[in-house]
Amino acid sequence: MTVAARNKALATQARRIYVEALVHGLVALGRAVNEASAKLLLLSAEYAVMVARRDGVQSWNRHGPAWQAGVISGIRHAAVYGIVDTQKSPAEAKVVHTEGSMSLVDDDTIEREITASRLALAMMDKATWEFSDLRTRMQVLEQQDELGPQDLFRANVLAKLVLDAWTRSGLSNSDWQMLRTELHQEFAQLLGEAYHEVNAWLLTQSVMPEVDLRPFIRRAAQAAGTAAYPGQSAEAQLRGGAIRGGSGLSPAAAASHPAALAARSPVSSQAEEVLQLLQRIVGGQVPAFAATRLEAHATALSGGASALAPMAGGAKHGLAPRLSSAIKHAQEALQRAPLQTPGAPEAAAPQVLEELQTRNQAFKQVLKQAAETPAERATIELVAMMFQSILMEEHIPATVRVWFARLQMPVLRVAVSEPDFFATTDHPARQLIDRMGSCVMGFSASTGGSNGVSGPEPLEREIKRVVQVVEAYPDTGRRVFQTVLTEFEKFLDNYFENENLTTKHGVSLAQQVEQRETLAIQYTIELRKMLSAVPVQDGVREFLFHIWADVLAVTAVRAGAQSEQTRLMKRAAADLIWSASAKVSREERAEVIRRLPPLLKTLRDGMGQAGMAVERQDEQVRTLNNALAAAFTAKTAQIPRERLDELMDQLETLEAMLPEGGDEIDIDQTMVRDLSGHESEGMEVVAEGGSDPSPAMLAWAKELQVGGWYMLDYRNRNEAVQLAWRGTRRQMALFVTASGRGVLFQLNRMAAFLQAGLLLPAQDESLTVKATRNALAKLDVDPARLLN
Repeated sequence: MTVAARNKALATQARRIYVEALVHGLVALGRAVNEASAKLLLLSAEYAVMVARRDGVQSWNRHGPAWQAGVISGIRHAAVYGIVDTQKSPAEAKVVHTEGSMSLVDDDTIEREITASRLALAMMDKATWEFSDLRTRMQVLEQQDELGPQDLFRANVLAKLVLDAWTRSGLSNSDWQMLRTELHQEFAQLLGEAYHEVNAWLLTQSVMPEVDLRPFIRRAAQAAGTAAYPGQSAEAQLRGGAIRGGSGLSPAAAASHPAALAARSPVSSQAEEVLQLLQRIVGGQVPAFAATRLEAHATALSGGASALAPMAGGAKHGLAPRLSSAIKHAQEALQRAPLQTPGAPEAAAPQVLEELQTRNQAFKQVLKQAAETPAERATIELVAMMFQSILMEEHIPATVRVWFARLQMPVLRVAVSEPDFFATTDHPARQLIDRMGSCVMGFSASTGGSNGVSGPEPLEREIKRVVQVVEAYPDTGRRVFQTVLTEFEKFLDNYFENENLTTKHGVSLAQQVEQRETLAIQYTIELRKMLSAVPVQDGVREFLFHIWADVLAVTAVRAGAQSEQTRLMKRAAADLIWSASAKVSREERAEVIRRLPPLLKTLRDGMGQAGMAVERQDEQVRTLNNALAAAFTAKTAQIPRERLDELMDQLETLEAMLPEGGDEIDIDQTMVRDLSGHESEGMEVVAEGGSDPSPAMLAWAKELQVGGWYMLDYRNRNEAVQLAWRGTRRQMALFVTASGRGVLFQLNRMAAFLQAGLLLPAQDESLTVKATRNALAKLDVDPARLLN
C-alpha cells in the first residue's frame, strides 16, 4: 500500500472512530440530562417558575428520546453524505428574497443560530487543544491546508446538527434554555472525549507522535529541552519549550548562562513563555504588533528607566481619537447595562453575564472598524478573546464575572496604548485581574456562608469598587490600575486579619508566632555577641542561646518588652551567668547558695511559660547544676564585677540592639501550641515533609500571594486551603481551611511542599495567562480572525 493510500485509509478510520464516539457518548449525555431535569423539579422557586420548569421537564421527557435519535441520525448522515453549506450569519438571514419580493426570516431561526453558536463556543472552550492536535493530524493525512467549513470535526457544525434535531423533535427554545447549563457541560465533555479518542488511536498509528496526547501537564520543567518543529501548532510549540524561561535570552544564551534562570520560579517562566509565544504567533500575522511589544519588553529587561519613567513603568503609544471615542462609547453602553449586585439572587447573574458577553462581542467589530492599524485590530481581537475566556471561567462565580466584564474596555485602552501589556507579566492591569481572580476562584454564593466565612460579599463589594474606580479614570492608563491594585492588596490584608471569621483567629495566632520566633532568633544573635568574650561555661551558654532566648521572646510578646516580668527574666539571665562563674571565696559561695532557689524557680517559671514539658525542664536544671558545681570548685573562669554590671546593662536595653531585619525561622510546633493555650488546637505547624527545595522552588514560594487557593496534602488529608497571611519578612505563611483550621509554614518548608507536589495551586496558571493561552489556541485554529 502506498503512503497516500495508507493515509487515506487512516483518515477514513479516524472519522469513523469520531462518529462512533459521538454516538456512544450521546447515550450517557441523555442520561445526564434526564437526571438534571429531575433535579430541577426539586428546586424551590416562585410559582410561575415552578410551573415553567414542570412544563419544560414534561416536554423533555416526551421529546428527548426523539431528539437523541435525530442527533444520531444527523451525525451518521453527515458522516456519509456531508453537509451543504447553506449557513448564513444572523444578520444575513434576516432578509430573504422570494419571487422578487423580500420577507423576514422568523425570529426562531435567528435564535437557533445564536444558540448553536453559544453551544459551539462552550464545546471548544474545553476541547480546543484536542481539536488543534486532531486538525493538524487530519491535515497531514488528507493533504489539505484546512478542514472544510462544514467538516463534522468542527464544533459549530455539530452544534447546528444538535439544534436542528432539537427543533424537529418538538422541543422549544425555552426548553433548551432551561437545560442549557447541563447541555453545554455534557456536550463539551462529549466532544473533548471524542477528539481525545481519535487522537489516541492516531497516535497508536504513529501519526505525528510529536503532537503529545492529552492530558497535558503544562509545566516549564517538563517543557525544557524539546525543540520546536516548523509547522507545529502553537500549543505544540509551547509544550516543546520553544521559548525558554521567559528571560529574554535566546535558547543558546540561556543554556550558556544557567544562573540567569536559576532564581526564576516555574510559574513565572511558564507565564513568560506564553507571552513570548504570543509575540511569535501574532507577529507572524501582524509584524507591527510584535515589533512594538518586543521593543517595550526589551526596554524593560534592559532596565531602561529613563524611557519608562514618564509612563510609570511602560512604553506608551497614543490612542487614535476615533478608536478612543469608540472605546468610550462601548464602555458607557456597558455601564448602562443592568448589573447583578451583591446579595441579589445568583440565578440572575448568568443571564446578565451572557448579555454583557453579547454586547462585548458586538462592540468588537465596531472597534475594529474604528482602528487605524492592523496592530490595533489585532489587539482588539486578543483582548476580546481573553475576556471571553475569563467570562467563561466556571471557577469564578457568575456574580463576580459580571464585574470582570466591565474591565474589558479599560483593559483594551491600556493594551492598545501600552504595548508591554502583551509583553510582560508585571503590567498592573494583568496583576489586578489575576489577584482578584485568584481570590474568588474558591467560593460561590452557595458556599459563602456555610463555612463560617462572613460570606463572599466583602470581596464582591471590593471588586465592584475597584472596577468603578477604573471606569472613573479612563485616560490615566496603568496608573489607575496600579493604584487600585495596591488598594486591593491592602484590602486583602485587612479582610483576612479582621473581617473574615474563618481566618482572623488563625492570622492573629500566626502573627504572634512570627513575633515570638523573630524575637527569639534576634535575642540569640545579640546574646552571642554579648557573651563572645565572656568566660561562660558551655552548658550555661547553650542554655542561654537555645532556651532562655525563647523564654525572653515569649515573655516580651505576652507582657511587653519593657514589662517588669520581662526585666525579671533578663535579671535571671545575668544571675545565672554570675552564679556559673568561678567562686573562690566563702562569701561568694554562700551568696550563690542563697540566690539559687529563687533563681531556679524563675528559670522553671520561664521555661513553663515557654511551653517546655516538666521532664525537659528537669533535664535543663540538671545541666545547670553541673555547671554551678564546677563553679564551686573554681574550675571555671572568674568574671569581673565590672563586666557583670556591663552585661546587666546590656540585657536591660537588649531591645535597642535588635536588628531591623529578620533571618529565616525554624518553627517549634510544641511551643506554638502552648503559646496560644487551648485555642492553638485550631492551628497546625508544618514541621516535616518534602526535601531541600531548589532555588526555583524558593522563588515560587516567595511569589505566593495572599488570597490564592491551593490543594494541601498533609496528615492524610487532601483539602482546599486559602493563603490568608504572609509574614512581614515573608518567612512564614498561613493557609486556612474552609472549617477555619490554620496550617502554618516556614518558607523553606513551603517550598519543599511545592517541590514535592504536596502543595499545589488550585489553578495551574493565573487567570490572564490561561486566557492568553486560550486565545492562542483559537488563533491556531483561525489566525485570520486577527484582522477580520
